[in-house]
Amino acid sequence: MTATDPALTALAQGWCALSLLHGKIETHIERALQAHHDLSVREYSLLDVLSRQHDGEGGHLQMKQVADAVVLSQSATTRLVTRLEDRGLLSRYLCPTDRRGIYTDVSDSGAALLAEARPTNDAALREALDEAALNPELAPLVRAVEAVRVPA
Repeated sequence: MTATDPALTALAQGWCALSLLHGKIETHIERALQAHHDLSVREYSLLDVLSRQHDGEGGHLQMKQVADAVVLSQSATTRLVTRLEDRGLLSRYLCPTDRRGIYTDVSDSGAALLAEARPTNDAALREALDEAALNPELAPLVRAVEAVRVPA
């Protein structure tokens, strides 16, 4: 294959369209969350991921797992956790079975803010997808996103 191979060009165009869709969605959600809840998309995502922890086997996430879930480096995730902890939205604690491990939980005020922000996030996502669906290049990607069903 060469750099001008039609298959590579189509692949690159598909990747550009996916990147464009992601950027449009993230920007739309960011504006809504900032305007109504003083939260960034990353902050919302972190609160959401941490709110899904449970006391069962593997229910509490280590920082690397959290970083992977919110698609940030471990250092960026640690800085984000610190910012939210300073705002009283998260708390850290030592792992009871491994004193070297540190876990993070959503505080009551963090859970309340997340509950308030979730409908805003969901509505902004729907609006961004509906707008993107009007673009013929993005419409197939929107349908693909809408078709994804994550097992409960």
